[in-house]
This record gives sequence, structure tokens and C-alpha cells, in this order.
Amino acid sequence: MSTDDNGDRKRPEWAPKEGGDGFATSVMDGIESTSPRPSHGSPRRRDLSIDDHVEGVLAGDRGIVARTITLVESNAPEHLDKAQEVLRRLLPNTGGSTRVGVTGVPGVGKSTFIEELGCRLLEASKRVAVLAIDPSSTLTRGSILGDKTRMERLARDDRCFIRPSPSSGTLGGVARKSRETMLVCEAAGFDVVLVETVGVGQSEVSVREMVDFFLLLMIPGAGDELQGIKRGVMELADALLINKADGGNETRAASDRSEFEMALHYLKPATEGWRPEVRTCSSATGEGIDQIWEVVERFVDETKKSGIFERRRGDQILGWLHGMVEEQLKLRFFSNGEVKKRLPGIERAVSRGEVPATAAVRELLRIGGLE
Repeated sequence: MSTDDNGDRKRPEWAPKEGGDGFATSVMDGIESTSPRPSHGSPRRRDLSIDDHVEGVLAGDRGIVARTITLVESNAPEHLDKAQEVLRRLLPNTGGSTRVGVTGVPGVGKSTFIEELGCRLLEASKRVAVLAIDPSSTLTRGSILGDKTRMERLARDDRCFIRPSPSSGTLGGVARKSRETMLVCEAAGFDVVLVETVGVGQSEVSVREMVDFFLLLMIPGAGDELQGIKRGVMELADALLINKADGGNETRAASDRSEFEMALHYLKPATEGWRPEVRTCSSATGEGIDQIWEVVERFVDETKKSGIFERRRGDQILGWLHGMVEEQLKLRFFSNGEVKKRLPGIERAVSRGEVPATAAVRELLRIGGLE
């Protein structure tokens, strides 16, 4: 890949120019675009070659980064091999980002917090990528994908890349391809990758398994009725942050902080050698935002010195491997012609109580050639 006289990566000649307002606002066929939506009859944009994808990502071109992520997220058979080759060639340029997961109940202010934190990071000369996982309807599979609207300041800055992705019903709201998306962002040179999860009370184990630091946002004075659904996820958190500590909530936030600090003493830390901290902040005023990032930086520094950081990333890669094996086995099993043919009848028999579920499973495995 070519560089300029200063040794910096040059934008490929074919790469689209970024608009003056930074991140484009149009979305075409699920691809972030720096160009206006073409009118009917306009020629389709040409398909990018593997070299185009790799060079564009390494050059930090956000339009190509977005198209590469779309390629990676695609389930079309003709895209799978191409996407994997792109990822293979990008892999040596990955791993340099700080990966932070942010979760919390709906209404806790995750998007507002991420925008404020992201702006602070940009001021500190860091490039930021935000992977915002939107909830998908279990009925229609549709999602709102409105995070770029909610993070308007970040969306206008060309040092930031925001990628809203539907959760597609996956556990914890983490899109199936989020790990690959993260690798693309790292190869594009983003220093920090923030992953915003749905946070609706489901297990957030999946996001814990793909980030370095896991942050749980809480609401001051919300009570057990709302925050009780997050008790389990507290065991996964490296820090708890009580947001909205403003407008008269400061005293309650301070009281909650003391209570959570006491509760954490009875929980096993999510990260070996690290005691989770509890902080307060206001995303509206910015109070406490810098301090929580100092906690993240100290966490990264301490875990790297102890070797925990690299060990966790290695474990995460193996977990990713096993997860993909399970996914491919499931996909191939249910794609088997004989299984697809016999499955409806077996399901009816099980639902009517005519056949035990265990026996049905063994029969399906036999049909699929797995027993």
C-alpha cells in the first residue's frame, strides 16, 4: 500500500472523498455512504475487489470501512470466502485498539454517555469507533438503527466511525458479526472501539467475551424493580458507573455508589487481579467522564503488566473459534435437505406429546448424519 512523503497512509485514488461534514448521513442498501443516494437509473457502484477492501480499510477510508463491514456481515454464500480473505489480510493490523463494552438498562443514557466519552477521546487525539447494537424485533427482525441520530456530534467528526447494527435476536443483543466488525475497525486505525449493547436484561456474556473492559451503567435511585435485572451482569463488570448524577440526583448517586461498592465485595471480580470500581457521572454536564476513562486506562495498564490482558484476548479468540464451529454445525444441520423435509413432522409430533423430545433429537441427528 502506498504512503505519502510523511509515511502516512494515502487514500486510494478510487476511494470516495469524504464530505465536509464528516460522516455521511445517507444509508444505501445497509452501507454507509459518503455519496448522495443515487436516483433511479443511476449506475450501481462497482464491486470492490479484495485489494480495494484491504487498501481502503488500511487507509482509514470510512466509506470503504463501512462497505467492508457490510461484506463481512453478509450471509450470502458468494460473499463468505471474499470476506474471510479480506479479514485474513487485515488481521496483522488488528489488536491495537482498546475495546470497551457499555451496557445498562434502557433509559440509563448509554448513547448520551458514549457520545460524551467519545468527544472527550477525540479531544485527546484518539480515533473512535462506536459499534451500536440495536434491538431487533423477535417478530419482524426489524430494528431502528438510530444511534447515529442520537450521537449527532460524534457523527459529524471525521475521526469517529459509528456503525449501527441490528442484534438479529442474538443473546445479549450482540450482532453475530460484531467480532469481525471490530477487527475491521482496528485495522482502519481506530484507537478505541466502544460497543454499546441493547441492555434489556438478557445475558451480556457475549459482549464480555469480546471486549477488554466491561462497563455497566446504572441509574441513581432506580430501585430493585428496574436495576434488579442487572444483578447477574454485575459479576461481569470491571466498573459500575452511576449515570445521571445531576439535577438533584447527586446525593442519591453517592449513596448508591456506597451500596454498590459494598455489594461488589461479595462478588468474584470479573478480571483476575482487578477490583471493580464504582463511579458517578453526568453525561449531561460531563462531570466524571474523564475520571471513568482514567479507570479504563489504569485497568489496561495493570492487566498488560500482569499478563492478564493478552491471556484474556487469547481466551476470547478460542471462544470465538468454538462459537463459529457451533454456528456452522447448526447452519449445515438445518440446511440438510432430509432434515428440512422431516423436521416439520417431527416438530408436530413433539408438540402433540406423541414423541419425547429426547427421542426426536436422536432421530434428527440420525437423519442429519450426526449419529
